[in-house]
Parts: sequence; structure tokens; C-alpha cells
Amino acid sequence: MALANATPATWTDILSTTMHNYHKTLTDNIFDSRPLLNFYMSNGRVKTLNGGISIVEPLLYAEGQADSYSQWDAISVAPQTTVTAAQFDWKQLYATIAISGLEEAQNNGKEQMINLLEAKIEQAEGTLKTRLNGMLFGTYAGTTPANDFAGLPTIVGNADADAVGGIVTGTGVNDWWKSKVNSTGGAMDGAALEDALRTLYNSTSDAGPDVVDAIFTNAFGFGLYESSLTPQVRYTDTAKANLGFQNLMFKNVPMMWDFACSGGTEGTVSETSASYYGLNSKYVGLKIHADRNFKQSGFTDNLTGSVGATGASAADALDARVSFITTYGNQVTRNRSRLFKLLNVTAA
Repeated sequence: MALANATPATWTDILSTTMHNYHKTLTDNIFDSRPLLNFYMSNGRVKTLNGGISIVEPLLYAEGQADSYSQWDAISVAPQTTVTAAQFDWKQLYATIAISGLEEAQNNGKEQMINLLEAKIEQAEGTLKTRLNGMLFGTYAGTTPANDFAGLPTIVGNADADAVGGIVTGTGVNDWWKSKVNSTGGAMDGAALEDALRTLYNSTSDAGPDVVDAIFTNAFGFGLYESSLTPQVRYTDTAKANLGFQNLMFKNVPMMWDFACSGGTEGTVSETSASYYGLNSKYVGLKIHADRNFKQSGFTDNLTGSVGATGASAADALDARVSFITTYGNQVTRNRSRLFKLLNVTAA
């Protein structure tokens, strides 16, 4: 049946079915497309929530009560304030899928319409990948930056004074909530870079397995580290490499690069300087609203110009149908002391 002659109900059925069938492919493609997104997904750090005014992350920030005792010694049952919570606002991300009346007429048939729709979804998918990835690294700012997902520059934060998750730090204030930061960086050769990374790695780790398990940088930073290694010791994480993510091992931790990662100055990309972010997947990740997990809406017509036609006013009608893909969530952390960053690194 030609879609031009289809009833609105038939239109809705065809479009909705195509969107529904593509949803898992869409989400898989997004989380397999970039090393940071894949790092979160493969470590079980993309979690869904059913609601709430904000995203609440329970924190463990002090030791509980434990001691040795003898037969009739009194055992302390004093209240212990060891757990608090960080709160992160819900952030919203969208992409549009718009089909004009002319495109509808030019693709006058069910199969043609499905092909067009799949192409439109893939276009929206590419936009979502770029925008979300850039927000997570803190190098993409939307129309209103306050609406963006929190980026790594915020999550890892300032070592001395900042406020993340509603918890304020300062000199001697909530030191347990401070990331490990080397903000001076400077001109480094391979040996100096390895030494700086080693110091930060050790400061965020303990004697056991609770350690940083990925390091992210940009292409310049990756190349700088690569140049410090001899070919015989350029080890890689094969699983990451098989997914297409170039990586090199640092203390058994894969270092990966992404074009969206900050240069030496956070929030900006660079080809001549670098930042390095050390993340522990146990303490950082993404929280997504269960009902807005890249949810695709049905198509709406009878649109007004406010939807986006160039030069159209809100009172103008548009000959088009539009659907939205929406995601609510944020990048969160529950223990910043296990995260590090090294900034302002240039080549010696």
C-alpha cells in the first residue's frame, strides 16, 4: 500500500513499528561507538532509575565501628555517621527525526518509507553520539550549558575547592570528597609523563584490586605516551582493540584516546596539549531514567514553525512529521577520591 494513500493510523503503525524495532540497535550503537561510553556499559556502570526528584548516589566516606573485645567488655553502639549521599540533577538530551511532506511523497511506498526512516534514525543516532560523548568529556556545550550532562572536568573536579553532587569541598573541608589532581602538568618527556601518571595512580589506589581501571586522553596525549614506549613493551587490551578502540597499557590499565577529550585546558580540544583522566568504574558512571532511556516518541504532524523551519514563526504551519529521541540522566560519581586527572601536559 502506498503511504500517500495510507490512513494516519497506518502511518503511525509503520513508523512506530520501525522505531520500536530499531531501539536496541540504537542504544547498542551509541554505547559501542566511543571508548568512554563503552567503558561505562561494559563495566555495568550504565544504570537505570525509575524516578526521583534528583539522582541520589549513596556514599561511604568514613570507617564504621569495629574493635577487638574481651568476654564482658561493653560494645559501643554509638550512632555512626558514615554514609551520606551526593545528589545530581536530571539532565535532558534530545534528537529530532523530521520527515517533510516532500520526502514523504518522494518515498511513496512502505519499503521506501522504512528505508528513509532508518536513514533518519541513523542520522539522529550520530548526532546523539557526538553530543553525549562531548558532554561527558566536558568539551561540548549545548545551547544552555547548565542543561548539559556533567562532564569529567566537573566530576573529577578541583582538588582544592568545588561543589559536586551538592557536597562542597575546601581547605580542610570534606577532604574525602576530593579528586587527585595535578593541574600544573607542563612540558614532559616520556619518563616525566609516566612518573606523573604513576604518582596519581598510586594516590587513588590501595594495596588491593580497587584501582583505576581506565585512563582517557586525547590523540596528542596518547601519542605522547606512545612515544615513551619501546615497541617491545607496547601492550594493549585486546578486547578494547577488537572493538576498534586504540589503547596502550599503563600499569595493566588501558589508556584510550578520544577526539572529544580535553586538551591541556579543560573544556577545549587541542592538538598540542593534553589532559589525562584516571577513572575507577566502581565509582563513576551514567544514570539514566528508565522511562527515558533513548525513548523514541511517535510521530506528530500539524506542526508549527516553532519546531524549526528557518524563518518560520510559531504561528506558521509546517508540512512535516517529527519524532523525538529523548534521554534523561547524568554522569555521576560516588567516590571522587578514587579518580584523578593530569592537566596542561605538553611535549618537552
